[in-house]
Amino acid sequence: MPASPTENALTTTMAELLRQAGRKLGPTEWQPMPQDRVNQFADLTSDHNFIHVDPERARQTPFRGTIAHGYLTLAMLGPISQQLVTVTDARTSINYGLNKLRFPAPLPVGAEFRGQGEVVEATEIDGGVQLTAAFTIEVKGAPKPALVAECLFRYYR
Repeated sequence: MPASPTENALTTTMAELLRQAGRKLGPTEWQPMPQDRVNQFADLTSDHNFIHVDPERARQTPFRGTIAHGYLTLAMLGPISQQLVTVTDARTSINYGLNKLRFPAPLPVGAEFRGQGEVVEATEIDGGVQLTAAFTIEVKGAPKPALVAECLFRYYR
């Protein structure tokens, strides 16, 4: 899905990123979680747990329908973070890892979700800057987010 302009997106340089602690990011636009995306993820990962791919059986569970894989929800942080943070003078960037990750609630198939975050800190590293950002993926109308994560990104000169 192509990135679209987001109101509270951060476009910055590595030098300015070092001064962005506390900066709110997003939210992104709402987008749907369709069953075909979940099925494709199941095929790619060989995780065909019925809770993800069998709507009929999944209706008999407490979730009352199919839900996205937790790791699919996590994978959505890639495009979400790219919509919310752009470092204009970085030659390249990588996902460096996670400090914390939780899935407090499911992301039901057919529901809409969006991402938002906050810059926790940015520190200089050899050849660039490391960003620590706290992200959530919320589900429209749900009391708890589907994902809460503290992510590490590295931007290199």
